[in-house]
Amino acid sequence: MADRTLRSASDADVEAMAELRAVVLRDDLERLGRYDARRVRQRLRDGFGGAHAWVIEVGGAFAGCVALRPTGDAHWLEHFYPAPHAQGGGIGTAVLRELLERCDRDGVPVRLNVLRGSAARRLYERHGFLAETESQVDVFMVRPPSP
Repeated sequence: MADRTLRSASDADVEAMAELRAVVLRDDLERLGRYDARRVRQRLRDGFGGAHAWVIEVGGAFAGCVALRPTGDAHWLEHFYPAPHAQGGGIGTAVLRELLERCDRDGVPVRLNVLRGSAARRLYERHGFLAETESQVDVFMVRPPSP
């Protein structure tokens, strides 16, 4: 994992990020009856905020993306999609840990939403996220800052 880096995302990264989102979310969205190939990509394009987004690279190659968007009282963890070939090796955990440590230093809670039934929820729970509310599609979670 020593060759893992986070670099600032740019407009040139949006299409790769949108495609990755479609791949990563497809099974869960299909299970929920919500998969739309155009919409899944467009939602990332519409929500892209380059100032708060990063590309995960391993060995210089695209291995995922993540965003941490500040709001009034918290930061929103968004677009966190390790690429399938990068999953299961601790890369996602390391990136999440790094971002949470930044928020802890600043005393800022972190919020996110995860699709109902997604395996990603277990990762978030292991890092201290608690469910606040649920909709038919999403579970909204929060993690207070750790001292």
